[in-house]
Amino acid sequence: MAFRTLNGLMAALFALAVAVQYNDPDPVRWMAIYGAACLVTLMVAIRGRAPIAAPVAVGLIALAWCVYWASTSRADLGTYGHMFDAWEMKNEPIEEAREASGLLIVSAWMAVVALRTRVQART
Repeated sequence: MAFRTLNGLMAALFALAVAVQYNDPDPVRWMAIYGAACLVTLMVAIRGRAPIAAPVAVGLIALAWCVYWASTSRADLGTYGHMFDAWEMKNEPIEEAREASGLLIVSAWMAVVALRTRVQART
């Protein structure tokens, strides 16, 4: 039951991430990845499980995108310490650090869901 509750909270977080993308210059791709993560976590919150392919696919897409984003970004490690100094876009490297961090959160939680789904399938 606790895992379902956690997924409900993550679904709310991902839904909020979708909502705040409306003012982004390129909202569709960000809404798609956060929306997909929201659907997977909502499925787990309601049904207790999701098909293993769903979190694996969403997680791998987010991870690959995160690695690409981080490798092409102008953000350095020091930039990550200033991500939340202000809520508006301060500069492009800070925005890129926020976006890479969001993708990392999606991929990490999808890994948790996939591993939990795999363990449940074995029992």
